[in-house]
Amino acid sequence: MLLWLAAFWFIGSWMIPFAAHMAGFSKESLTFKGQALFSLVTDVTEGLAGIAILHRCLSHFHPLPSDWFKFSLRGKWLFDVALGCLMFPFVNQLSQFNLTLLPLMPSTPVTLSSVEQSILARDPVAMALYAIVVSICAPVWEEIVFRGFLLPSLTRYMPLWSAILVSSVAFALAHFNVQRMLPLIFLGMVMGVVFARSRNLLPSMLLHSLWNGFVFLDLMR
Repeated sequence: MLLWLAAFWFIGSWMIPFAAHMAGFSKESLTFKGQALFSLVTDVTEGLAGIAILHRCLSHFHPLPSDWFKFSLRGKWLFDVALGCLMFPFVNQLSQFNLTLLPLMPSTPVTLSSVEQSILARDPVAMALYAIVVSICAPVWEEIVFRGFLLPSLTRYMPLWSAILVSSVAFALAHFNVQRMLPLIFLGMVMGVVFARSRNLLPSMLLHSLWNGFVFLDLMR
């Protein structure tokens, strides 16, 4: 996990920006489409690096048990995903509660993210690229790392519910946003329960994707 975190920071903060600079690009000067493509390339690179680190570290334990990193359409998990979707309004309420506990400092400038700027500009290509990032790329590699690897690893050292909670806190911390800690912890626990019930990454990935899509559509609205 420490190797993954270091790689995540190095790729996003140094490697991709340096590669763009060497190619003659500056993120600040990119168009909406360019910034969206920059985000897509960064997210895909971070995801592949994380999966490569997991593969290398787990190579000592091959062959892994058959229920590790399992993807299957089989099983009665659609009800769990639907039930998880019903939690989305509560997650929104937690977001508001979190902001009352830890509001933005008065001196903190309120700036629009590149995603919000693209939505305001109604750039369809940029919005489509961001939709791919948040609804496909991020859910896939985040679920592989946090539910596929971290959660079952923790069950060697603590009870299942404790492992779900600890992995959810790690999931929230990895987003580097204290104003979203509570909703992300709760969301991580919901996805952890869905994964633990099915021992299948596909349901938690689908739920994660639906949540990110829900937030993205809410921004568009």
